[in-house]
Amino acid sequence: MNKRANKEKIPKNQGATTGYEAELWSMANALHGTMDAAEYKHVVLGLIFLKYISDAFEELHRKLESERDHGADPEDRDEYAAKNVFWVPPDARWQHIRGQARQPMIGQLVDDAMAVLERDNPALKDVLPKDYARQGLDKHRLGQLIDMISNIRVGDKDSRSRDVLGRVYEYFLSQFASAEGKKGGQFYTPRCVVKLLVEVIEPYKGRVYDPCCGSAGMFVQSVEFIEAHASGNENGGKARNDVSIFGQESNYTTWRLAKMNLAIRGIEAQIAHGDTFHNDRHRDLRADFILANPPFNISDWGGNRLREDARWKFGVPPKGNANYAWLQHMHHHLAPNGTAGVVLANGSMSSAQSGEGAIRRAMVEADIVDCMIALPGQLFYSTQIPACLWFLARNKNPGNGWRDRRGEVLFIDARKHGHMVDRTRREFADEDIAQIADTYHAWRSTRGTAKYVDEPGFCKSVTLEEIGRHNHVLTPGRYVGAAAAEDDGEPFDDKMKRLVAQLRGQRAEGMKLDAAIAANLKSLGYWEDGE
Repeated sequence: MNKRANKEKIPKNQGATTGYEAELWSMANALHGTMDAAEYKHVVLGLIFLKYISDAFEELHRKLESERDHGADPEDRDEYAAKNVFWVPPDARWQHIRGQARQPMIGQLVDDAMAVLERDNPALKDVLPKDYARQGLDKHRLGQLIDMISNIRVGDKDSRSRDVLGRVYEYFLSQFASAEGKKGGQFYTPRCVVKLLVEVIEPYKGRVYDPCCGSAGMFVQSVEFIEAHASGNENGGKARNDVSIFGQESNYTTWRLAKMNLAIRGIEAQIAHGDTFHNDRHRDLRADFILANPPFNISDWGGNRLREDARWKFGVPPKGNANYAWLQHMHHHLAPNGTAGVVLANGSMSSAQSGEGAIRRAMVEADIVDCMIALPGQLFYSTQIPACLWFLARNKNPGNGWRDRRGEVLFIDARKHGHMVDRTRREFADEDIAQIADTYHAWRSTRGTAKYVDEPGFCKSVTLEEIGRHNHVLTPGRYVGAAAAEDDGEPFDDKMKRLVAQLRGQRAEGMKLDAAIAANLKSLGYWEDGE
């Protein structure tokens, strides 16, 4: 059941490429000049979003034009609303924008297009970037970028069926995150990490929540998961209609990215802007699933103003680190049978400073920790330090095909999984994700034929008593032990004789080298016999 995947094989990529994203990125990247990646990101993604909306509109507009004799009106907004297509006023249509691309006022024309789109489509209010006319943006390069984007189709029916824009958008987000380094990690969680979280907790239906949603990757992956399993698995074939999505993001520009990222896929969601700790916009929400990658170890979260809060059930989190504030916030928002998957820094599993050890002990003893997964390093754009996944459960004995897991925690050590995709970054392959998720499901479930067994070096089911003997440290490596060494078939006595002979040969070679070095030093006058 738990046999490891071959780590030498470079398996299926978890990136977003469909063939031309890299080429498109290379072309767009060549046009940004000296503009900072954080700024250029909104220039490029805003234009791609505008092209998508216009492509979808123009396709339906042509169809309605051909049906005029049957009563269709291509300028009737209701025709577009009925097909869930954004209405695009004449001055915002791509052909109009493209025709003016080389004019000095192109920046103002794009800003005006964004403004009328927001005016006529309430779902886009305050979402689109409207600063293309600013002095610091090279209008010649902007015109070149518009010409480049004009050559791709992203919003017509065929492109939508292949999620061309979604994949281009995700690829660009990942590339911008890489370019921005630490800052980039605040808005983008690598696709393979999101997919692992989603595959483990399986958000088929119910309320899905991310209190620090970044560019909304968790939600996009959740919907993709549901649609991939739409024929069964309690879903009834209704796919995305079975989930309600709630999120919050404190950074305004990142919140806009999230809104656009969801809008291009037609995903309805309640994404609020604001500080989750100090202005919880979903105060009464109790979610069936929580997926989150909060910023690691943040010290400026305003903890000194939240010493007394209903969310701190297991202890007041330290003022200088928000890790346990995030964990308790998410536990607070779980429904009675809810499950949370959270990415945190490795230190959260063992830290004892500022009361964190006592909070972790209280969480373990309350039996809300379901599973801990250690991740390899170099998965994230924002940090090279290893991270881990916490899985929390309100109820470890919910029935419905799940076994009674009370008093147990599953530990998985996945530090040796994944493969390097470049000099600095690692990714999980589908095989890695499937092995980890299948292990958790076999441990948790009474359904299916797969039976869970501990595997030294990879996974172990541990009692709360044993965790207590380890001072409530939750590092998987402490519990799973070392993988069993493979038997090479050589008898022990033969192996020892071979190794001793090898040692003798190495020692003899070492003595020869020592003598040669001494002779050379003596010839230079730096060595005397007897030294």
